[in-house]
Amino acid sequence: MSAEIEAAGLVTVAPNQAPAAVPVDLGHPSRRMRARRAARLAVSASRHLGPLVARRVRRRPVAQRDLAPRLRHVFEDLGATFLKYGQLIASAPTLFGEDMAAEFRATLDTGPPMSLEEVRAAVAAELGRPPEEVFATFDAEPLGRASLAVVHRASTHEGRTAAVKVLRPGIEETIATDLALMERLFRVVARQLPDLGGPLTDLLQGLRLQLSEELDLRNEAAIMRYFRELPGRSDLPLVAVPEPYAELSGRRVLTMEFLDGFPVDDLARIAELDLDPRPVVEQVVKAWFMTGVRGGIFHGDVHAGNIMLLRDGRIALIDWGIVGRLDAETHQLFRKFIAGGLGDEAALDDVVEYFRDQYQPIAEKLGLPQDALLQMFRQQAKEIMTRPFGEVSLAELMLLPQQEVNRARRQAEAERLGLTDDEAARRLRTLRGRARRWRELRRLRREAAVEMPAIDHGMVLLGKQLAYFERYGKLYLADVPLLHDPVFFGALLAAPPLDPEAQR
Repeated sequence: MSAEIEAAGLVTVAPNQAPAAVPVDLGHPSRRMRARRAARLAVSASRHLGPLVARRVRRRPVAQRDLAPRLRHVFEDLGATFLKYGQLIASAPTLFGEDMAAEFRATLDTGPPMSLEEVRAAVAAELGRPPEEVFATFDAEPLGRASLAVVHRASTHEGRTAAVKVLRPGIEETIATDLALMERLFRVVARQLPDLGGPLTDLLQGLRLQLSEELDLRNEAAIMRYFRELPGRSDLPLVAVPEPYAELSGRRVLTMEFLDGFPVDDLARIAELDLDPRPVVEQVVKAWFMTGVRGGIFHGDVHAGNIMLLRDGRIALIDWGIVGRLDAETHQLFRKFIAGGLGDEAALDDVVEYFRDQYQPIAEKLGLPQDALLQMFRQQAKEIMTRPFGEVSLAELMLLPQQEVNRARRQAEAERLGLTDDEAARRLRTLRGRARRWRELRRLRREAAVEMPAIDHGMVLLGKQLAYFERYGKLYLADVPLLHDPVFFGALLAAPPLDPEAQR
């Protein structure tokens, strides 16, 4: 394999140690802050969710498609942590349902306005001078608004164009308060709607860690410096990562190189560039897989707004606030999944056994044909190598066992109630039906004497990114499979791992 490694350009420089993130201590919110946010939550929930509560009181069914837009409005009213959580819902349709996930996709790139005076005060507090002194120019209107920060365009006194990311004032206490409120709220939801309450609570723990890292922008600067070295080392020169400007940055302000381009899915504006996006999209996919396969670390938010086709013909990965870090078991599972797709039968056996261990007790109780299911999984995994992007979904494949469990539940429900399969599916999509399914699943788990593992936040982030890349693949690489370059991916598996001490 050494010739293949050299061909892929993976050994020109020894791998550096990935920086470990330093979380911010969120502390305990004040009683006054808790009361104020709780009151705001109560007002918003009453306004948006009140009609659904009245419907339930009258014993009328409430479908997920009825709840989804109203719940999204509550999250948007509260902003901050609620918007961040909404982004997780948007990326996890298998946990929350397609209707809920589709509705919450509107939260991916949004945030309330932040006045210029607040921005000026934040920059002055962090850098010691207001922006008009720190920078040669500083645009009054933001380039973007997110839940935690805003970004303004500026120019330095040395003539460099920059993007300046500024955390919102008081965001730490707001987030600490929101997390405390969410814990209480989700406990109530779990008692009433266990199908939603379980995933809500599990994901909240991962979100707490993610936010505690995002609130120190020095973490983002460090990971950007690390990733900037990877394109040259891996012979992917078309992939760009913004350069952070340390002298103009701190914990609450991050100044970085401004990269001019368009989101990767903005086909109309990309057409103006008169360039072929295919080779640059291919390189950004490879760059992302490189660190995921070798070190279990990856950009954790590759939605279209964070992948930019640049006017100079390169492609940029921006906004490094969210970084996925796989634990050792999940990292090995991911590597074996890739190896199995490349034809390694032993690796594929290990992946199949993993899913067998996860679902066997429940599958037995539901009467699922396990051998047929696992054979189907094995066959589809092999086909990833040869079937084009437009015909196969890696994310769906990884969820195949769970989908089969859902299908078996639906059939059992139809037989019990004398319904057609479609009627049972519609019934199970209601909140009451989902709660009933969750109670039944818990009963089966108890009877099988098995404790299903909690949701792995790293795996959720991993699946989210794979779904994004499949979308870009269908846009630009529809005639080739995900692992269409076996030399490159084989070299990733054979190359020395990135430093494991940095991984959690």
